[in-house]
Amino acid sequence: QVELVESGGGLVQPGGSLRLSCTASGRSIAGYVMAWFRQAPGKEREFVAAEWEQKSWIYYSDTVKGRFTISRDNSNNSVVLQMNNLYKEDTAVYYCAAGFATSRVASLYSHWGQGTQVTVSS
Repeated sequence: QVELVESGGGLVQPGGSLRLSCTASGRSIAGYVMAWFRQAPGKEREFVAAEWEQKSWIYYSDTVKGRFTISRDNSNNSVVLQMNNLYKEDTAVYYCAAGFATSRVASLYSHWGQGTQVTVSS
């Protein structure tokens, strides 16, 4: 069983940057597809980015492509989401997830963190 804990959320102005981290414990994330999702108030959980096997498969949603970067460090059992040029529309709770399917579908991910709040506001 892998447990995931997100960190790095906070308040940032539009155009700013944040770096979210997801640290895993319990077992290695090597071999897992690691993903980030987000959920804004009143909206469904939305796929953001996912990566597998050192970028042999990597996918971004169109809304974040070119602004966000996902990367993993298997030696530290962690995955990072670097978010640049943030928009107010990026405001949401961001969740780290792990699974075995190269997918954008939340239900296919078996392990989830508790989430970290990102607020983009002036």
